[in-house]
Amino acid sequence: MRIDQLTKTIHGETIIEKIDFSIEPGKVTGLIGRNGAGKTTLLRLMVGILKPSAGDVKLDGKSIYQYPQLKADIVFVPDSSEALKTYTIKEIVNLYKAIYPKFDQELFYQLIEQFNLPQNGKINSFSKGMKALFALVLAFSTRAKYVLLDEPTDGLDVIVKKQMLQFIVEAVADYNVAVVISSHRLDELEYLADSIVMIKEGKVASSYSLDSLKVSYKKVQAVFPAGLPSSIQEKTTILQQTGKVFILVLEGDLQEGMEMIRQARPIFYEELPITLEDLFVAKLGGDQYAC
Repeated sequence: MRIDQLTKTIHGETIIEKIDFSIEPGKVTGLIGRNGAGKTTLLRLMVGILKPSAGDVKLDGKSIYQYPQLKADIVFVPDSSEALKTYTIKEIVNLYKAIYPKFDQELFYQLIEQFNLPQNGKINSFSKGMKALFALVLAFSTRAKYVLLDEPTDGLDVIVKKQMLQFIVEAVADYNVAVVISSHRLDELEYLADSIVMIKEGKVASSYSLDSLKVSYKKVQAVFPAGLPSSIQEKTTILQQTGKVFILVLEGDLQEGMEMIRQARPIFYEELPITLEDLFVAKLGGDQYAC
């Protein structure tokens, strides 16, 4: 899938602007950004629920907007399953079989049994965790090549989260699908994702593989009795300051940055493991709006 210069304007306001990246089969891509950055709008554009003001989404070089039959290879799981709550499971299966030609009914009931979900009744009788698991089972049973998930574990208990995360990892490997996850749970994305696309104010702020995270950035803790030298402050991002203790993120020429810190003669210096949350704070200015 190729997201090509995708732009969406609503009531004169640009929500998404010139978004550009690719998604590969057998990989998990995480979408992160502050609240209101445009992540959900992007997912709706990618599945064809919304039409772009400019740009395109292409599968094997063909536009999903010009060839709507291609949408059968894309399934979107929103952060709420309310749309299906009055339907029975049998009715939902029949609906999805009509929409998705490759819907695998045998796989569906196999997964229903695996997760100990009811095989009959209406969805509105399910708990929140059961609804989330059911939505995931339904999505992968379509045999779509691209599965888009919006906050899939939001508000779920630890046990259900663990089940869902393990299932996603196994399903990506078993079915060679591409999964895109928009989430503010950066710890989960760090566990799941192969690559991250960071959205800031409707644009791609950066994108990178998680494997490159540890070689492209460094996190250090240092103590400067006279305060952080201005030369270092200009070259680093301060993650945290407690008195004279500074936790910093370096990027670019890491050897040069670390040498600069050492030359400033801190009374204490230590390299720390860097996380996706650290990068979020460094790039977007804080995780309190990470939703």
